[in-house]
Amino acid sequence: MNRARGWRGLVVLVVSLAGPGFASAQTDFSGEWTRVREEDSALNPDIGDWFGIPMNDAARRRAETWDPSSWTLLEWQCRPHGGAYFKREPSNLQITKEMDPVTRDVKAYYAEWMRQVRIPIFMDGRPHPSPNAAHSWLGFSTGRWMGDVLQITTTHLKESYLRRNGIPVSDKATLTEYWMRNDDILTWVIITEDPVYLTEPLVWSSNYRLNLRQQVPAYPCFSVTEIVRPRGVVPHYLPGTNDLKRFTSRRGVPPDSIHGGAATMYPEFRTKVRQQP
Repeated sequence: MNRARGWRGLVVLVVSLAGPGFASAQTDFSGEWTRVREEDSALNPDIGDWFGIPMNDAARRRAETWDPSSWTLLEWQCRPHGGAYFKREPSNLQITKEMDPVTRDVKAYYAEWMRQVRIPIFMDGRPHPSPNAAHSWLGFSTGRWMGDVLQITTTHLKESYLRRNGIPVSDKATLTEYWMRNDDILTWVIITEDPVYLTEPLVWSSNYRLNLRQQVPAYPCFSVTEIVRPRGVVPHYLPGTNDLKRFTSRRGVPPDSIHGGAATMYPEFRTKVRQQP
């Protein structure tokens, strides 16, 4: 079964089992949330650490040419992360809501992490813009209730990256997200579909814990010269010149295993790797 289809089926099952009165329930997600780092790391992975990503050949070629020194460029230092990545960022989260003063309905939720821009999630039923409309780092997000689960659809994202090791995501990507709250735990499920760089939907989840003493601070950013280089030089590797064996040797995995694509998402792949020399 496709992982994305399985997650969607699970969400529908949870809603249906709750009974007929469950459909009108609305959970309050506003508050300060601290990231629970118990899942796969969202920090700076090695180049070549592509396990669990359904990458196609075009995505691998771009990832192979990526150089982490590009983060030192003046144009990149204060550039926001793209929406397909920063919702997996390990920093703390603040969620606020906008209420209609008459009906008291939630018109929008706003999610903001440290070092990131503020994401509006519109709850008033407005349609998504034309595919030809401007794309942004945030994208355009709308939400609808599935019982007490909030489903979020995000489109109009700029081209960016899925992980901070060169894995690209295109401006054709869409995100289907689910907020699920259980007491003081918030689970954020993200299903990324990208017809340009992914062969299957990519399913990720992150957990947060409510923190009544947290306050996400302001984060002013100023670009500085970190490395002196000639004007116009962009750090990169030419195709075939990046030594990916540094990663595979340190991890003790066969060199070809990092090119497994979608197969690396499933448990059977681990058994297959163990059987290789």
